[in-house]
Parts: sequence; structure tokens; C-alpha cells
Amino acid sequence: MKENSDFTPFHLAFPVKDLAETYQFYTQILGCSTGRSSDHWIDFNMWGHQVVAHLSPDETKESSMNAVDGHGVPVRHFGVILSMDEWEALAERLKNAELSFIIEPYIRFKGEAGEQATMFFLDPSGNALEFKAFADKRQIFAN
Repeated sequence: MKENSDFTPFHLAFPVKDLAETYQFYTQILGCSTGRSSDHWIDFNMWGHQVVAHLSPDETKESSMNAVDGHGVPVRHFGVILSMDEWEALAERLKNAELSFIIEPYIRFKGEAGEQATMFFLDPSGNALEFKAFADKRQIFAN
């Protein structure tokens, strides 16, 4: 994690069906390192943020979709805003791993306020993840 006085990591806990497949996906596919864990949860370092997979198969479910820029976006999702270089490298790694995308990597709102690179995919428990990047970070909250 880069030392940056402006960086405040967030914490997010989410349900999963199986810890072993979750561990494999988040470490091998996404490249996250791990922190503490037990038989019921695993802490992942997701680009400096603490995301915790909790074993709770009954709470995993498919998310509803909303239309955004002509695509069905899962209402319930999480992810990280990366630098454009990091986003491009992750997109390439996921394509090489033959990951199935809900929304293939592309530039959303091209030429408009809030232009961003984005991609959506599911983890093995059906949790939707979005990773995005902005060529101009001032566009993150543009309207």
C-alpha cells in the first residue's frame, strides 16, 4: 500500500458461499494479499482497503440490475477506483484468466462528464465487483 496522507482505506464485509474458492479468486485472480482469517472469514487487502469475506451461504444472492449507459449494472456491487495503468493491467489479467464479465472493460460516458474506464464481474459467490479508472480524477464526482 502506498503511503499517502490523503488515503483513507475503507472496510467492507460481504457474504460468501465457500472460503477456499473465495481465497483462490481474491488472491490468484485479483492479486489481493490476506490478513487475519478464521474458519468463518478472511481479511483481504484490496488495493489498501480491508474487505472481509464472511462465510454465510444463505446471504449470497443475485443482485437486481439498473440501466447505466446502456448496460445492466448490478445494484449491489463494490470495487476500487484504480489508476488507468492499474485498471488496464487488471483488465488484461482478467481477460487472460478467461474471466466472464457482466460488463466487458470499456470507457463509459465517453466525452461526457464523469468519463471512466469500467468493468464488472462476479466472484465465485455471485458478489458483483466493479473496477474503474479515470483519466482525470477530478471527474470522479463530476455531474
